[in-house]
Parts: sequence; structure tokens; C-alpha cells
Amino acid sequence: MFIVKASLVAGAFLCASPVVAQDVVYRPISPTFGGNPFNSNHVLGVANANNDTRDPRAASSNSQADIFARQLQSRLLSALSSQIVDAIFGDNPQESGIISFGGQTIEFFRSLDEVTLIIRNDETGEETRIVVPLFIEVN
Repeated sequence: MFIVKASLVAGAFLCASPVVAQDVVYRPISPTFGGNPFNSNHVLGVANANNDTRDPRAASSNSQADIFARQLQSRLLSALSSQIVDAIFGDNPQESGIISFGGQTIEFFRSLDEVTLIIRNDETGEETRIVVPLFIEVN
């Protein structure tokens, strides 16, 4: 019995190896909390993929009547924008003008080197300014 105990103790000493450990470090994934900044696109993609809520205002039906109405509205706005561009840059360009439609007012005026468009939403009072440079040909 002594020999068995002695051989077990000797075997334990011979098989024992030094124990190695290292510190446990928490590294957050999200760059918001100090994680790697290159993870931001991945984290945003995962969040958007898991987001199953829908905007109730964006509820659109795809009935034939709705599709027709959207296409008609698109064509009318396209024709209107073509007329505005023709009035500003066409063969007989106007120096200034005001065009109102659908709750919006578009005002334009021409200076020597640019055309300024001011688009106003009559309901909210929002205003957008677009400045288009004129390229004059020099002969």
C-alpha cells in the first residue's frame, strides 16, 4: 500500500506542470462604449437587420390605383420641372420669376454669373436655396 501511495505521489509530482494564467480583459464590441471603431458598420447592420418595426406613416398600398397615381404625379412633376428649366435656361431665358404649385413657391432670379432658385414650402415655411453658376462662353 505504501508503494502505491508513493508511486501516486511521485507520479503527481512528475506530471505536474506550472500553472499559467493571464488577466481577463473585457473589450466591448460597440464603438460607442470604447470598442473598436471599425465595428460600427457591422453593429449598425446587425441592429438594422434585427429591427422589425415599421413606420406607420410609410404604409403604402400597391394597388393599381395607387401605382397609377404615383406614376401620374411623377410625370406631372417632371413636366413642370422641364418647364421651369426651360424658363430659366432655355432659348429665351427670363431674368426672374415666381412659380407656385401644390403648396410650394419657386422663385428664381438671374445675376451676371449665377442663377439663384429659392424653393419655399408655404405650409411649413421651410426654404431651400440652390445657386447654379452660369458658364459664359468667351470667344
